[in-house]
Amino acid sequence: MSTLIDLLDHADKLKIELDQYRNWENTNILEALAVEYTYDSNRIEGNTLTLRETDLVIHKGLTIAGKALNEHLEAINHYQAIHFIRDLIKANEPFNKHSLLSIHSLILHGIDRDNAGRYRQVPVMISGSQHTPPQPWQIEKLMEDYFLFYQQQKTQLHPIIFAAELHEQLATIHPFIDGNGRTARLIMNLTLLQSGFPITNINGDSESRLSYYSALEKCNIEQDKTDFYKLITEYTIASLERLLQLIKTI
Repeated sequence: MSTLIDLLDHADKLKIELDQYRNWENTNILEALAVEYTYDSNRIEGNTLTLRETDLVIHKGLTIAGKALNEHLEAINHYQAIHFIRDLIKANEPFNKHSLLSIHSLILHGIDRDNAGRYRQVPVMISGSQHTPPQPWQIEKLMEDYFLFYQQQKTQLHPIIFAAELHEQLATIHPFIDGNGRTARLIMNLTLLQSGFPITNINGDSESRLSYYSALEKCNIEQDKTDFYKLITEYTIASLERLLQLIKTI
């Protein structure tokens, strides 16, 4: 079994190879990957749209019979959030409270107007988890520390570890009523994209979802983040390999 160091080294070598193709820019590939990422990220949270249905909702504006309105909105909103983080990077905008709340506002747009883009004001429980998120009065200070961590560590940690940390910390704080997971994964990918890595897609099938949640749970219950670091690194490697394969077929 590969160690975390071995996995990070492999990811770095693939990233060096990807850097040789920096001028490849292919809209079709980027769009396909954005739809796949939207599909899987929403599927992790229970959305039942298929990959094809997700694409039709996003690009054709179709309504899928038998599927809830919120599932359609989740697809559209997440897709728009991906483009929003890409725009932040192109404009060299900083990641801060404003950008985080803007991302979350997109995720819940048309779904929960009262809570979109706002920290929660009530206690919450996470279904199936032993972790109890912080109380509402703690959130503002915890998020201030979160952004301080971002500023202090963005050039100190390996980019993949840094992205995984931002994901895990946000999921642990659970600052929103809903949309924490999708927002955490978007922030993870925002920081990966800032470092030149491709969007990393966590599979949404049942087995992968269980492994993902188990690794997050271990961070909270056992204070051991190794499994989560390895999981995110493995998914980053898979995304690098997939993108390189696609580029080489152009």
